[in-house]
Amino acid sequence: MSDKFRERIIHSLLYGRSFLLSILIGVLCGLVCGLVGCAFLAVTDLAYARSGLWPWTVFFLPLAGLLIVFLYHRAGVYEDRGTNLVLESVRTSQRVPLRTGILIFVSTALTHLCGGSSGREGACLQIGASVGQTIGKLFHFDEQNLHLITMCGMSGLFTALLGTPITAAVFSMEVISVGVLYHSAFIPCLVTAMIVFALRNMFGFPAETAVIARIPEVTLLSLGRILLLGVACSLVAILFCYLLHHTGQFLKKWIPNAYLRAAAGGLLVAALTLLAGTRDYNGPGLAIAFRAVEGEARPEAFLLKMLFTAVTLGSGFKGGEIVPSFFVGATFGSLAGSFLGLPAGFSASLGMIGLFCGVVNCPVSSLLLSVELFGSQGMIFYALMCGTCYVLSGYYGLYSSQTILYSKTRPSFINRKTL
Repeated sequence: MSDKFRERIIHSLLYGRSFLLSILIGVLCGLVCGLVGCAFLAVTDLAYARSGLWPWTVFFLPLAGLLIVFLYHRAGVYEDRGTNLVLESVRTSQRVPLRTGILIFVSTALTHLCGGSSGREGACLQIGASVGQTIGKLFHFDEQNLHLITMCGMSGLFTALLGTPITAAVFSMEVISVGVLYHSAFIPCLVTAMIVFALRNMFGFPAETAVIARIPEVTLLSLGRILLLGVACSLVAILFCYLLHHTGQFLKKWIPNAYLRAAAGGLLVAALTLLAGTRDYNGPGLAIAFRAVEGEARPEAFLLKMLFTAVTLGSGFKGGEIVPSFFVGATFGSLAGSFLGLPAGFSASLGMIGLFCGVVNCPVSSLLLSVELFGSQGMIFYALMCGTCYVLSGYYGLYSSQTILYSKTRPSFINRKTL
């Protein structure tokens, strides 16, 4: 046997060993994350349902804010870095401790119970990362495998939330460093996501999908209309990111005390709820986003949801920004589409996908999300929307620790953070 042939056999065995290890990591993480993710989904669903049955809970939002701040301070967390810490933990030796997952689990449930306007995906990413890293530590994983299982945890909990396993697997690889996909994580992330998806179905959580009734023919006119809608959605994505970042900075400047800031933010959200005369803008708002896809949306809804979400998260409440971005994108898309001559439901679905892409800077994940939520029909339109929003949203994004490695307009290396 020649040395070259022997070397090839050794390499093949090493690849096989790595593949099996990836499968095992995915299975292990999937089983744990599936149970944790379904528990989180059940608790937050119940909290949001009770909030709807008991409208008076919104008046307890200031107390919930005080309790959230107390819990974080009691755990020794005075500057919560949220999802930014998760992104950095995949690139560096920083860790997401288990207490992070526990704190965000409880505080997100409190926020939803009392009518705060926030999503759950930021919480899911933090819970998933903390669970993944805890598993890795128990089994004494090395640095590289810790990074791997962190992404697996992110994929698992994201799948538990939305029921979109392929999007979840790719999103956890794409969101870390825009321009580079961590391809080695694909198999374990996909295995984790599929197991969580199976457990999600087993426990009876419905899939979040919708059928788009009217999709136009592919013509120069329809493509031009989609392009204009993409330009408009890019501007809304920038505005949404700007509001989220600067509202938090403004409140910290004028109300430095975290307890007072949370109480004041809770009072303001309660007051806004009374002024709006509806609870549509409280909670994550995914149901409202899908109602817009069905053709029902108020023209002012996207602006009010941005305001509610910015005040809620900026004052210290917990949850996430992605599902609110679905609400904003779908309601804005429905409104803008009516001016462009596009079917309301179709333009709402485009706005939902486009805004998601604009705020997370993940065009591949966004396109996959459109397929898993709305089917492959009209995929060319969603691709155009994703490309337009990715480029025109510039270097704005939800996560300041997200690194954009390559220019959005030229094939050049830039290595900069999002704004």
